[in-house]
Amino acid sequence: KVDKMASLYNIHVRTGCFCNTGACQMHLDISNEDIQRNLQAGHVCGDDIDLVDGRPTGSVRISFGYMSSFEDAQTFLKFIIATRLSKSDTEIPFQSSVTKLMTESVPDDHPSFTNADKLYMIPHISDTQLRNNSSVTKTAVNWQPPEAEAESVRAALSETAVPTCRRGGKPITVTNIYIYPIKSCSAFEVTEWPVGNQGLLYDRNWMVVNRNGVCMTQKQEPRLCLVNPSIDLKKKVMVIQAEGMDPISVSLEENIGKEAVICESKVCSHRVKTYDCGEGTAGWFSLFLGHPCRLIRQSSDMKNMSHQKNTKGLTSATNISLSLVNEAQYLLINVASILQLKEHISARLAETLEIEELIRRFRANIVISAPESFEEEEWAEISIGALRFQVVGPCTRCQIICIDQQSGERNKEFLQSLSASRGRKTNFGVYLMNQPLHSALPDILSVGSQILPVLKENTEIQPPTSSKE
Repeated sequence: KVDKMASLYNIHVRTGCFCNTGACQMHLDISNEDIQRNLQAGHVCGDDIDLVDGRPTGSVRISFGYMSSFEDAQTFLKFIIATRLSKSDTEIPFQSSVTKLMTESVPDDHPSFTNADKLYMIPHISDTQLRNNSSVTKTAVNWQPPEAEAESVRAALSETAVPTCRRGGKPITVTNIYIYPIKSCSAFEVTEWPVGNQGLLYDRNWMVVNRNGVCMTQKQEPRLCLVNPSIDLKKKVMVIQAEGMDPISVSLEENIGKEAVICESKVCSHRVKTYDCGEGTAGWFSLFLGHPCRLIRQSSDMKNMSHQKNTKGLTSATNISLSLVNEAQYLLINVASILQLKEHISARLAETLEIEELIRRFRANIVISAPESFEEEEWAEISIGALRFQVVGPCTRCQIICIDQQSGERNKEFLQSLSASRGRKTNFGVYLMNQPLHSALPDILSVGSQILPVLKENTEIQPPTSSKE
């Protein structure tokens, strides 16, 4: 989470155990038994599991070298103050005070220290970067770490999970369905859509890569959100449009002939088999984005290595086949959660936000209307019509939510507001995986379908008020 926030300020840090698990174990006082429990919880080298049972699994390192300057240190300290000592922090409960941060204005050309034995942080900080922090010459601010909360990236489904019961509550329904045929490009909204073995049919089957074959996302190329792909199932084509460009079409039929060269690509360290979509699409994307790039598609040839990922907590299969997504087949968000976050961000920005804009920023596949905000995080599984899904964990957000999906403009306030409003977490939405379908009904996901959730084992529920409920 620190790494994601630092990236908003163009600061690069290293996180985790820095490829030295022995030193990490020693400095964090982790026993051999703790290491085994962490592995059983799904923690591996290079993942984003920061805490297991409330205890840290790594640390954050800020590296300085020969070319580093005092201004670099100032930049990092401004980032810390802007994100950890913001005005909104007063709304978040903390533990007892553990440290004090002293800030004092000093000349730009030379740092001064009052005592060789006591190192005071004395940066020169502008009012603009500190926003609402006072501009007095000397300020003492208490900073306390938030209460450690046990987190897990994967929420295992309990065999004893029980159905949710509501007291006169409105039914939960699907309000929007989005697919993203090309990874990191614009959403394609539908009212109903077929479900395949990798999620919604054609969702993230294509991706744009640079001249080195590396997947491009909105982090590196925000203009990808201005590319609008749409799927015509009857004509079996994907139409790609963008402002100022002539539309192009790509066949939905896989080109697996002699001219298609199957190659191996990587998506967030996962190996996938892909093939190139040709010079026409490569030229179109290169012209629009202003640098050489190509469109490639995931191969469905099962003789080749498919994009699979060991997903802890899934009871249906050891390996789940994924498209070009990062984590899971589906991402679900709740309108009630969006509304709560909308109020917080609007207050910080001092402007009114459209809920549709926020929904698009979070790039979900399934949008639902539930009575309570963030109640989706208490679910273990859900049923939508004849389809069953396991909730396999929260979605930890990155800087992509800072990008306006209509203009491509960035505003780092969105990720900062999410972190502040959720008590330092950046979770929003939950990941879903398909359960085996035990029905003769067609695998179709539709807007308006009712959702029946099942609560996690340790979640309290209210009994029904009548036998009818």
